[in-house]
Amino acid sequence: MLQKWRAQNQHVAQPLDHEKMIKELRVAIGPLTGHASKFCTDACLKRYLEARSWNLEKAKKMLEDTLEWRSNYKPHEIRWEQVEEEGKTGKVSRANFVDRFGRPVLIMRPGKQNTKTGEGNVRHLVYLIENAILNLPEGQEQMSWLIDFTGYSMNATNIQPKTARDIINVTQSHYPERLAIIVLYNPPKIFQALFKVISYFIDPKTYLKIKFVYPNDKESIEIMKSYFDTDNLPREFGGKANFNLNYDHEEFSKLMVEDDIKKAKFWESDNNDTNGHSETTS
Repeated sequence: MLQKWRAQNQHVAQPLDHEKMIKELRVAIGPLTGHASKFCTDACLKRYLEARSWNLEKAKKMLEDTLEWRSNYKPHEIRWEQVEEEGKTGKVSRANFVDRFGRPVLIMRPGKQNTKTGEGNVRHLVYLIENAILNLPEGQEQMSWLIDFTGYSMNATNIQPKTARDIINVTQSHYPERLAIIVLYNPPKIFQALFKVISYFIDPKTYLKIKFVYPNDKESIEIMKSYFDTDNLPREFGGKANFNLNYDHEEFSKLMVEDDIKKAKFWESDNNDTNGHSETTS
């Protein structure tokens, strides 16, 4: 009887046919044209399925919501000159080092928050996420966030709970499976209250990627070692490298203008290359 029960239920342990499900999702969303067609590569569809635990209907709903958002918000059309004011203090920038797995790193510095416009902050971050994805090395689909709380205080110039919630919503809903890890580096105790509020809006899968890291804490040091090569990690984050991480707005602006040209060429071209590093999903 036991052998018969096992035989009848062998299919339960069988892995999902991911390729088949990707094809099913493509059929489910129907014919696509223009930007949507280029956006929805197989790698993109796979990420949406993974984000919804390979539930076809939920992945379809999530992807359709993103396509509508991209059609209205047009993140691929944002240019540096439109968000430069938000970036003058270097509150978000792309690091000149990668993590242990070759993933690009976005450094965020809440202590350098310089505006009170929630939408401006969101748009600035979306712009940088789009650029980071555009520059992903071949075979890499994720990035790491390193949030440095140096100089942070709960004053009016720092990101407000609603803005933090909007950022969480955009990244979770429209850039699924793009974040590998989120390091909260040396957050002060006063941040705990804000985190408790915004944590209610964080997806459980994303929540598991959040790591609180403190200097001189043994467990924190091991966390950093597991995600970063300390030989290439700047000293201010517990590494050994003597990188100069002082933000140079002029130099960073030049880099962003170059990204704008690259972005325009990619989205305006007729090349429907489907390599994971060339498409902008999350």
